[in-house]
Amino acid sequence: MNNYSPSDSQTIFSDTDPYADLDHETPMLVQYWQALLRHKIGIALIIASCVALGIVTTLLMTPYYTSTATVEINREQDKVTNVEGVTASDNAVQSTEFYQTQYSLLESRSLAERVVRAQNLATNDSFFETFNVDPDNSGLLTEKSKKQSAARRNARFKLAADILQEHVSIAPIRNSSLVGINFQSPNPVLSAQVANTWVEQFIASNLDRRFSSTADARKFLEQQLADLRQKLEDSERNLSAYADNKQIITLSSEQTSTGKTLSQKTLASANLEALNAALAEAIADRIAAESEASGRPGNKNALINGALNNLREERAKVQAEYAKLMVQFEPEYPAAKALATQITALDRSISGEEFRSRTGTTARYLEALDREQQLRAQVNNLKGQFSGERRDSIQFNIFQREVDTNRELYDGLLQRYKEIGVAGVGTNNISVVDPAQPPEKPSSPKLLLNIVLALLAGFGLAAAYVFIMEQIDQTVKDPSDLKFKLGIAPLGSIPDLGKEDILYSLNDKKSVAWEAYLSIRTSLAFLTDHGVPRSFLLTSTRPNEGKSTSAMALAAVLASTKKRILLIDADMRNPSLHKMLDEKNSNGLSNYLAGEDDLDKLIHRDSLYGFDAMSAGPIPPNAAELLSSTRMNELVLKLTEIYDTVIVDAPPVLGLADIPLLADSVEGVIYTIEAGGVKLRGIQAAIQRVRSSRAHIFGGIVTKVQSRHSGYGYGYAYEYSYGNKKPEAA
Repeated sequence: MNNYSPSDSQTIFSDTDPYADLDHETPMLVQYWQALLRHKIGIALIIASCVALGIVTTLLMTPYYTSTATVEINREQDKVTNVEGVTASDNAVQSTEFYQTQYSLLESRSLAERVVRAQNLATNDSFFETFNVDPDNSGLLTEKSKKQSAARRNARFKLAADILQEHVSIAPIRNSSLVGINFQSPNPVLSAQVANTWVEQFIASNLDRRFSSTADARKFLEQQLADLRQKLEDSERNLSAYADNKQIITLSSEQTSTGKTLSQKTLASANLEALNAALAEAIADRIAAESEASGRPGNKNALINGALNNLREERAKVQAEYAKLMVQFEPEYPAAKALATQITALDRSISGEEFRSRTGTTARYLEALDREQQLRAQVNNLKGQFSGERRDSIQFNIFQREVDTNRELYDGLLQRYKEIGVAGVGTNNISVVDPAQPPEKPSSPKLLLNIVLALLAGFGLAAAYVFIMEQIDQTVKDPSDLKFKLGIAPLGSIPDLGKEDILYSLNDKKSVAWEAYLSIRTSLAFLTDHGVPRSFLLTSTRPNEGKSTSAMALAAVLASTKKRILLIDADMRNPSLHKMLDEKNSNGLSNYLAGEDDLDKLIHRDSLYGFDAMSAGPIPPNAAELLSSTRMNELVLKLTEIYDTVIVDAPPVLGLADIPLLADSVEGVIYTIEAGGVKLRGIQAAIQRVRSSRAHIFGGIVTKVQSRHSGYGYGYAYEYSYGNKKPEAA
């Protein structure tokens, strides 16, 4: 009978299946939401338990009081000596390093020990009782010894420091030099005392480090000063000895504001400068005397000679008179001749006077020339001496620079040595802004914060619970699992109607059950090229998965379309059809398989739901032997000639041999799966067993699906009951 081609069915189904959108996997967020809904009770219990535990824990916790002292830490520049250039440049990187160092110092073990010593906490039993700590491990029944050993005192001291470090916290204020020192304890007064003492000891430790640093620096500078003093004395001796040896006599020197020698004036350079100036003056006198002695008219002596000038003036007057007479008379005129004779006498007098003047100028020239030559000789002699002194001054300047350098280093170190005893020790870069005050309200525990943390913990545990349960719960939850987990097509799903009688709901064609099976009927119409299969059976993995109910509901839905439908109860081991139809099970399928051929006697006509039915009949001793004959195939062939569709309600698959025998007599199999029922491995094994009999599985129906767990958009509450409202009374 199984002459149906699977390939044809698959082609038709894929082209026309109204549930083809289920070929796409359900979005992850939808799957997560469905998982949360499935485990909502467990999630609520976990979260409620965590919140309750958080509240109870908060109420049982000892209240702690936090006191805060605020200090300002200014950036400091550490300079040991100006000579060595140990200077901390104030850049961003080193500022960050400085403040990080200060924060670490505030949290240091040594500072906690200073506070323990300052407050004498190691011997204060009330301090340990405040933190509910037994420093001696003595218990309640052991008497406390008044005398304690050194090891015990050290242990108490270490424990007190550990308690302080555990309860102190440093809170730098962002983008500022302010730092908050927080200390929390069950006693508000103790919190303020420890916070203030912590600040005091931090300032004291900072001053102690400064003093230790300057003490080391002074010791270092003392050694350096002794070395530099010796070097300065040696360099000065070398300079003096060299100057005496080379006869370098320094008259004056030019120095900078720091005492460094720029230039020196020696005796040789001073003599050379004076002689050179006298030589220049002698050269000028010699040139002037030489010009006068050359006899050129208009020289300096001629111009300043009074007698010569008077003779020339008188000659000019006589020459003028002679010129007037020559206008009227001849040269032989006696008056003219007298004037001519007078002019001649004056000319001789002028010539004699000029000769005497030139003779004096020559004498002065010779005197100036001799003086120039003597001075030049002396200058040349001093030049030789000065050249030798210049060569010697190179080494002299080397000694002088060494003296200047050593003196500068010595003066700088001496000044720093005088300053370092007080520099940085009397001043402090740490100041208290706000001292700690005893707090009025406890800082912990915080009920609201603990509730939030409990909620977060509850959500985390709930998520872990859901994840574990989802990994453990390997069941089918909605129709989308059929395609991806079992490899069969989803034909539809039946909602979980709870206590509602699904058979009673079939009487109402607007009920949710009717709408669900009508949707499956629509899917059946697209399974084959001739519409709804002529024959098919419904089976399941185990009993009570809704197989028989679905078979009866599908028969009723198909019969409502005016088709002739026959429903056969083939579960002869546990028949149920006669109970649902409220009829006797005296005749049925087992009778036919045993040899009865009167079908009219075996079929119940026109049941309450509009379809014909064949019950299972009397329970045979071995149902598998009856099904192994050819009469089942013959029965289905006969009935498909009479009815439009033959529906077989088959027994479950696991543990029985009936399904492989029945599947060969129908066109295909519709597998019924209860949502959240059988594990996937059991369903997969059952489906594999069905396929091993060469039966074709049309698809699957998921029953008892929780409407709020469905991933189908609106959900069943809307999908199957849309418009299903009773009309309001007029």
